[in-house]
Amino acid sequence: MQENKPVLIVGLGNPGDEYARTRHNVGFMAVMHLAGDNAKWKSEFSARTFTTNVDGRRVIFAMPQTYMNDSGRAVRAIMDFFKIPVENLIVVHDDMDLKLGDMRTKVGGSSAGHNGIKSIDAAVGRDYMRVRIGIDHPRNHGLNIDAADWVLGRFTPEQITVINDTIKKINL
Repeated sequence: MQENKPVLIVGLGNPGDEYARTRHNVGFMAVMHLAGDNAKWKSEFSARTFTTNVDGRRVIFAMPQTYMNDSGRAVRAIMDFFKIPVENLIVVHDDMDLKLGDMRTKVGGSSAGHNGIKSIDAAVGRDYMRVRIGIDHPRNHGLNIDAADWVLGRFTPEQITVINDTIKKINL
């Protein structure tokens, strides 16, 4: 992390009410929580953004509005405008290979098939921090459904409680 540069915290998801509270929108949920209830969001760079200062450092929260598969375009535009190095980028996203509510962080690595991560990797490279939040896999529920249908499905009330508890534990 370059201390004298802003930090960009991106939550991945899809825009629109039809995707709210779906498994694929865990990143949006997390970033909204991290930004706080008083965040004043604005539309710019094909994203919803909120900029604040934390301990004297500029922090930009962002939710790309480009749909998951094109998230890299919005991330690249924000990074270019604010001159944010890739090591100051943090991306929060869903991971169906992790058990519901599990959370892992890592720098770099594979996209593991996540289209939002693939898009960001193509736009800025792979050497940024990822906060992966588990949404579980349909096979763990005895379901034989397409991955896209699973991630675009909504959480049950019990599952959303687990996700909200996990999000509250994020400490960046």
